[in-house]
Amino acid sequence: MTGPDVPLSFKLAYVPGVTPSKWVRIWNERSPGVPLELGQTTAAEAAALVRDREVDAVLLRLPIDREGLHAIPLYTETTVVVVPKDHLVAAADEVSADDIADEVVLHPLDDTLDWTLPPGKPALERPATTADAIELVAAGVGLLVVPQSLARLHHRRDLTYRPISGVPESGVALSWPEDETTDLMEQFIGIVRGRTVNSTRGRQQAPEKQAKEKQAKDKKPKRPESGGRKPPAGGRAGQRGAPKRGKPRRRG
Repeated sequence: MTGPDVPLSFKLAYVPGVTPSKWVRIWNERSPGVPLELGQTTAAEAAALVRDREVDAVLLRLPIDREGLHAIPLYTETTVVVVPKDHLVAAADEVSADDIADEVVLHPLDDTLDWTLPPGKPALERPATTADAIELVAAGVGLLVVPQSLARLHHRRDLTYRPISGVPESGVALSWPEDETTDLMEQFIGIVRGRTVNSTRGRQQAPEKQAKEKQAKDKKPKRPESGGRKPPAGGRAGQRGAPKRGKPRRRG
């Protein structure tokens, strides 16, 4: 099937820290004829990309303004505090927001945690990005509270992180335009939700598969009908391959 109505690809964006590689691999296995175009975007621009139809879908962090958008929550991340390796917090298995109340806690402008009030003491200035905040933690300026995947993404040998309680958690969601759910979008929804290729909503390729099976079936040689079957040579019907009998011997 070709023509202007057939999409050439499926465009997916994702924010830093989210790893869509497993879902992309499954997509490529199930839909080799439809390339998945993958691109990273910032947390601030993620929702706008899909609203403006620049991508078909985006993996982003909640909360967002959901006006005009679908959003399926996929999972919730642990929140951690990033500290220098020689900091007292590094000696604990887990800390609370109260444990860092007297510390300077950096609050970058691209932070996606839904704070009512960030813990600790505010820095004189807010870093522009999480990457900038990590550099400041390494320099001993303050601590940083982020989703665990971002702590891993910006890992440094001189820093470590610990789970922290009493703070917001980060939810990751799949989002796409509210007024448009295409077959390809349904297929990707099925992949992230763990549906099998044979599930009700995961059969976008079923007509193609059925056509191939029918074509293969038509190529198979047809068996002759039972009414027209001839008996094998040297034997009677119903006695396939029966041996010939010789003359009986005379008794002496």
